Amino acid sequence: MLTLRKLASLGLLALAGLTGCRQDMHDQPRFKPLARSDFYADLRSARPPVEGTVARGELHDDSYFYSGKIGNNPGDYLPFPISMEKLARGRERFNIYCAPCHSRVGDGNGMIVQRGFRAPPSYHTERLRKAPLGYFFDVITNGFGAMPDYASQISPDDRWCIVAYIRALQLSQSATRADIPAGQAVPSPVPDFRDEPGSGATLPQRSEPVVDKKEEQK
Repeated sequence: MLTLRKLASLGLLALAGLTGCRQDMHDQPRFKPLARSDFYADLRSARPPVEGTVARGELHDDSYFYSGKIGNNPGDYLPFPISMEKLARGRERFNIYCAPCHSRVGDGNGMIVQRGFRAPPSYHTERLRKAPLGYFFDVITNGFGAMPDYASQISPDDRWCIVAYIRALQLSQSATRADIPAGQAVPSPVPDFRDEPGSGATLPQRSEPVVDKKEEQK
């Protein structure tokens, strides 16, 4: 059994131990957000970042790659060599993000437009055929008119791939036989259409009905 003297001794030891606990981390000097500070000349406790500070992942040394502009004007070249892999990636991203409005051939007659949304301009107008590549990149990045920006959905590299594919679409829709390299045969003759060749939302109407060769032989 513990005597009263022993209990008193243990109590004193416990009190001595508690007095040794320091609250420096709890009571350390600090400022509340946006509180006044007499330490700085501008009286602000919240200090601005050091000049030249860059957020993690935001070091954009190549300004053209991230803006599509040279100074204040859009540039007209791709920031990387074009390849079939880049074009395939651009087609994939285009069909996901752009085709619902612009259609898969870029004539501005996509499925959302068929549902009543405002139609975007066709990529095959004279103005957009002559537009520099950086212009398309800037529009994808920052939006234009009714089109929202896609900077948060599409990475800069994929935006450039889409731009390359848009240029390929423009070339394909306005190509002629004179544009075919020498010695390269066309797999089939270009069909004649009644009016427009259709879009990603509508089927083309041919001027002559398609005849099944097997039925023709009968």
